[in-house]
Amino acid sequence: MDKICLTLPTNRACADTIEAVGREAAHAARRFGAEVHLLVLDSADRLSFARHARAVRAAGIAPGVVAHHLDEAGQRAFLRAVIDRAGLGAADRVLGLMLPSAVSYGACTNRAFLIAAALGCRSVHRRDSDSRYQELDGEPVFPIAHELAFLGRKAADVTASVSEIREITKVTEGPHAVEHADRTVAMVGGSFVGVPSVDLTDLQLRAPDVHREVVGLWAPAAWSRQERDRLVDESFKGAGTEPFTHDHTVLGPVDPMRVDMCNIAFHHEVHERVPLPPATDTIGSDYFLFHLLYHAGLPGVLHNRHIVNFHTDERKTGPGFTAYQTRYAKFVLSMLHFRFLHARMAQLGDSLLDDRHRLRADVVSGLVRESTALDDTENVHRLDTLTRSYRTLGGAYAQTAERLRRQGPRLLAEARADMEDFAHLLDAWPALVQAARTTPLHGKAQP
Repeated sequence: MDKICLTLPTNRACADTIEAVGREAAHAARRFGAEVHLLVLDSADRLSFARHARAVRAAGIAPGVVAHHLDEAGQRAFLRAVIDRAGLGAADRVLGLMLPSAVSYGACTNRAFLIAAALGCRSVHRRDSDSRYQELDGEPVFPIAHELAFLGRKAADVTASVSEIREITKVTEGPHAVEHADRTVAMVGGSFVGVPSVDLTDLQLRAPDVHREVVGLWAPAAWSRQERDRLVDESFKGAGTEPFTHDHTVLGPVDPMRVDMCNIAFHHEVHERVPLPPATDTIGSDYFLFHLLYHAGLPGVLHNRHIVNFHTDERKTGPGFTAYQTRYAKFVLSMLHFRFLHARMAQLGDSLLDDRHRLRADVVSGLVRESTALDDTENVHRLDTLTRSYRTLGGAYAQTAERLRRQGPRLLAEARADMEDFAHLLDAWPALVQAARTTPLHGKAQP
């Protein structure tokens, strides 16, 4: 029986979402005969955690569903056991990268990757707490139906089952065409409908010109105004607002702009070889694997069972607003490094894979280390532009501008340090995955 991991990391109250994901887990077990490990990694407050626990227990009653609900203490105990078993140096640093004290979208998913390895799961299916499922004729539209139908199969074996095929043969920069049909479908994903994934809606309503300038900062510095405008028009909007009416699936390289981390599944050969960047207090770093798979030429299936995105209130006022805008600033600064990585990965293409079409973490690590030597001039300009733009709006935006001005040197240094941390984790990852495979998830907590 196939084991899969359907995971929901959260740091906020979301019992309703857990119940809905539990129903998706039951659907997967019933329809596909899989053993579904529903994994909720929970950093929420005590009252929310208790409500979540009831929802997780209820989900675990369904036949074929095994429910796991771990608070940070339980996650830490597992990680310490894995790190000790791996025999890694700088163990405290590795633990900090896997379970940092600050918010990290990459780190929470990396924990799910290691736990999935411990549970013997062949795939990881990720959902978000601030989302819900679309419905058709009163029934929820679960993405996992496509994920389990296609993930891990040879591309050649699913061509008759998809609606559309794109670029199964990819021509690299060299003289030879590389057949992708014999490669494994490494990723299956969709996007979201509803509000934009990055919450800059208030800024867009108040000052459209400032919004355009602020969003355009994540473009490469060398891009023309026209290229930057096209990116702004496309950014953070997912699949728009059209409701689901029928299935449509596309086999081929998946454009990273067309998928979202709330609606994604990876084959174990992906996440057991390359983790996500563990950067803290930022957004967007957990999209790295989309770009890596695209440039490496590993096929995926893009579907239209888009999840409904919504925004929670804590990021709209007071400290939550400032924290979220600071995360956006760090995202903009991270683009100096990630844009470099995307360009280098595009150049390398199939060289990112070994002779068995598996991702080469050592090559990725080398590229990440290259990126740490980049000059900061572009980022100084980005930070100055963001600060100036926010200052013109007054109120909470002006307060955020002052905070960014004061913290500017630290934020610039953190953008580089985040890449150094990523390279360190890449080097440690093979040993961590190997150790996780023989580490019990619910073992005795260690001091």
